[in-house]
Amino acid sequence: MLGFLSKVDLSGDLVNILGGLGFFAVCIATAYTIWLYAKQDGGSTAPLTEENWDGIREYKNEVPVGWFSVFFLLTIWGLWYFLIGYPTNAYSQIGEYNDETSRHNAKFEAKYANADEATLKAMGESVYLANCSSCHGQTGDGMNGKAKDFAEWGNEKGIMNTVKKGSKGLNFPMGEMPAGLVDDASAKKVATFILDLSGAKKGDVAVVAEGKAVFDANCASCHGADAKGNNDMAPNLSLYGTPKFAAEIVLPRGKKGMIGIMPSFDKAGTLNKTQYKAVATYINAEISSKN
Repeated sequence: MLGFLSKVDLSGDLVNILGGLGFFAVCIATAYTIWLYAKQDGGSTAPLTEENWDGIREYKNEVPVGWFSVFFLLTIWGLWYFLIGYPTNAYSQIGEYNDETSRHNAKFEAKYANADEATLKAMGESVYLANCSSCHGQTGDGMNGKAKDFAEWGNEKGIMNTVKKGSKGLNFPMGEMPAGLVDDASAKKVATFILDLSGAKKGDVAVVAEGKAVFDANCASCHGADAKGNNDMAPNLSLYGTPKFAAEIVLPRGKKGMIGIMPSFDKAGTLNKTQYKAVATYINAEISSKN
């Protein structure tokens, strides 16, 4: 019956030691209380309560010493365990799992630190299907407006759509970008400038210059004159249209969307940096760039 004890490593584990002692204390106190009641002759000299239920009345007995002792001690132990013992103890199953996950992620990132684009795309597809497709759809179409349509991301259409409709949910200190800052023609020039700046798509020199002028007048106050986000006060647009934008900005921060909140994968801890890069590469190469 107690064979499980041979499998428990109590050495240096304060929580398990106290848990084991508590187990035996409860067993002893329970046995003692049963023994006290077993030796009673069935009678009682305690007075009866005033209330009765169909002629049945209860004795005004004192709380059994054994029961009260166990209750009191377990309450004290429970408070210690939840407030001090568990949070500060060196070992826990959750901590062990987190340590193993961290070690695995470190090995994973080291192994794929210099992965080529083909490897990243293959890895990114499986990461996307497991973590993103439930909202964005298997083809990245956003499932009829339920989430971001990746066909409109990372390209001219995506920038124009953002400039016209505004941008929300990334929780940068500068706040949310309002809609309708410039007209369609100016938005197109800004898009040409941004994509040329990030290296995602080379633009006509004259149009790029015009787009920069529009950007300086309407966007630089938040994003900075170099479009790099004004010391992380706003998104770094010099990365837009490249995998780095999703890998370094969107996935770590999360985003409030139309059907809910995409979690911060940094806080969730479900993906590592290499997987960020992989899924961003997959989206750029297999979805947005083909539209």
